[in-house]
Amino acid sequence: MKNSSFLIGVMSGTSLDGIDIVLINYKNKSINIIEFIQIPYKQDMKKKFLALHSDQPSDLKKSIELSLLHAKITAKGINQILKKLKLEAKNIKCIGYHGQTIRHCPNKGYSLQLGNANLLAELTNITVISDFRNRDIVAGGQGAPLVPVFHKEFFFKKNKNIAIINIGGIANITYLPVDKKIIGFDIGPGNILLDHWMYINNNKNFDNLGKWAKSGKLIDHLLLDFKKEPFFKKKFPKTTGRELFNIDWLNKFNIKKYAPEDVQRTLLELSAVSINDSIKRFCSKVDGIYICGGGSQNKFLIERLESITNIKINTTDELNIPSQQVEAVAFAWLAEKCLAKEKNNSPSITGAKGPRILGVIHY
Repeated sequence: MKNSSFLIGVMSGTSLDGIDIVLINYKNKSINIIEFIQIPYKQDMKKKFLALHSDQPSDLKKSIELSLLHAKITAKGINQILKKLKLEAKNIKCIGYHGQTIRHCPNKGYSLQLGNANLLAELTNITVISDFRNRDIVAGGQGAPLVPVFHKEFFFKKNKNIAIINIGGIANITYLPVDKKIIGFDIGPGNILLDHWMYINNNKNFDNLGKWAKSGKLIDHLLLDFKKEPFFKKKFPKTTGRELFNIDWLNKFNIKKYAPEDVQRTLLELSAVSINDSIKRFCSKVDGIYICGGGSQNKFLIERLESITNIKINTTDELNIPSQQVEAVAFAWLAEKCLAKEKNNSPSITGAKGPRILGVIHY
């Protein structure tokens, strides 16, 4: 609906935990969150997504089938929200639909998210905007991170240098200094290795509050070996994902000879120290740190970050957007910008040649 202020954002992150759907009222440059739901992936679906991160027979057919399934699950969730709130499709201006990334290869000129936007538009009868990354990539950018422009719009403070750190599968940072010269980039593994190691050893999708990691002992020399990864030393713009940080990367370090809980403890420390190193290197004047994403729920990780940075760690709840909902809200906002024909990328962050309108519209 052209004049509606209701927007829907959909986000599926690299943690592969499921689909986040948020309904917001965006009016007069102010966001009011109306409803939010999370639809967890069943283990079988998660395994299928994981398998498609590497080449395999019949992956084209499997990716198409998973795209259709992703759209159907998303549509069901959206329609449930509309029914609950007694809203009709005509009340919603658009859906910002970020599907499930299985390949992010900006150096090769593409990024691939599974999810069928045509089917989602058909099943909801709402305009869908998808494929936000590739327009930036063909303009010479990394196609990520895309949310710093959103962070700047809603989190910037005139009298405080703040860092927004999203800890999803991959950790990324947006630095918002008072001089408005913002920077942003992918830091490295957030939850991606922690979750994978947890599943291999305990058949659980994540380490609740970081308790298992806390039970282990830090392996100092292993941490030093982890930190030798060249990605950590790269200058921005830079992005990464499961293409680099995966079980094959872990296996290079002969980790099976260590106690599993000690490896988990060391992986958590890697996430913490890589975040701290990025802050010291690029955001040395930071006054406040705000965390969002699934990692904001990892109590031990937050404890380690506070200890290492010597800065009080808050969540984006303090900035009026719940930590688990930031990215879904951001894609609703990015979609609205696309529909309004407004530039919505961050060329100074992604490395794109200039401002571009990101997103493909499916009316």
